[in-house]
Amino acid sequence: MSIGALAGHFGLAAHVLRHWESMGLLTPARDAAGRRRYGPADLTRVALILSAKEAGLSLESIATLMTAADPAKRRDVLCEEAAALRSRIAAAQASLDLIEGALQCDHEDFTRCPNFARMLADRIGAGARSRGDVGPAQTDIAVVSGSKRPAPPHPSTH
Repeated sequence: MSIGALAGHFGLAAHVLRHWESMGLLTPARDAAGRRRYGPADLTRVALILSAKEAGLSLESIATLMTAADPAKRRDVLCEEAAALRSRIAAAQASLDLIEGALQCDHEDFTRCPNFARMLADRIGAGARSRGDVGPAQTDIAVVSGSKRPAPPHPSTH
């Protein structure tokens, strides 16, 4: 199949396939006139590249995975990618928790909600712990909660 046909099959622009070829991700055969000709193995490689990109891998990581003869090198790349993905998942989960916390609040101003303020205080405390700061377990969140006293540690209602 031609470059245009392969690109169209996956909804890509032909220049994307040329770029992947320049990186060594694709190595199409050439016909007598020098035109690229793609076969079933190329379809599989493009599907693999797209799947890996959707999983968050960079083209450089994909190239390493596809060309590395050493299984340990592939494992190292995959371990790094897994750690990066876990980090992105944790960040997305924290974002979802924050949004859901605000959605569950019945306060007119969710920033004054004790539960929302507690979530922010937990975040402040986590930041201090990650830096190795030693401080009180309760964080003064008067600015966040609008109160002159700290919010209760785990209020049962909003």
